[in-house]
Amino acid sequence: MKVLLINGSPHEKGTTRRAFDIVCTVLNKNEIETEIITVGKENVSGCVVCGGCAKTGRCVKDDVVNVLIEKIEEADGVIIGTPVYYASMNGTLKAILDRVFYSRKKFTGKVGAAIAVARRAGTTATIDEINKYFMISGMPVVSSKYWNMLFGSNYDQAEQDIEGLETMEMLGENMSYLLKCIDLGKKAGITAPENKYTTRTNFIK
Repeated sequence: MKVLLINGSPHEKGTTRRAFDIVCTVLNKNEIETEIITVGKENVSGCVVCGGCAKTGRCVKDDVVNVLIEKIEEADGVIIGTPVYYASMNGTLKAILDRVFYSRKKFTGKVGAAIAVARRAGTTATIDEINKYFMISGMPVVSSKYWNMLFGSNYDQAEQDIEGLETMEMLGENMSYLLKCIDLGKKAGITAPENKYTTRTNFIK
């Protein structure tokens, strides 16, 4: 089993990475492979709803978005982490996620988790923002013992947030547990239900 971690921070060794390192330690202890990709400095533009991905399942703009689509397809779980900017995620990450999840690929049944880090506030709103990508894609969302957030302006400051560090550990434990349960289900012939409901309601006269 494998979990892909997408780091939305422009700082490869910032607070988001500290959260990831804790979660990865727990996942690896449970024999789950991990890969971290940092995208905060990518030069990307947002989705323009051209519809080209409907034909290929890939974005017409061939950049890191298509790399992530392929890696998510191969992974069993996805963790998306970001620093908080104005009670929201990093703008670069937002542009990337809009295109990844609009690509019409089926991520149904893959496990997802959101992590937000901040100096002080805006984390719960940001976690909600990220979770919506999972929810619209039919992905089970993983929680912890508290909201999945860690405080500190940098990697070292995060060490003072003991509750946040424990929350990241519990997130790793919960994700490991859910992935193992899903794996056992697959071996028993139980698979995630296909979304056969395709109606899109538009209230137009």
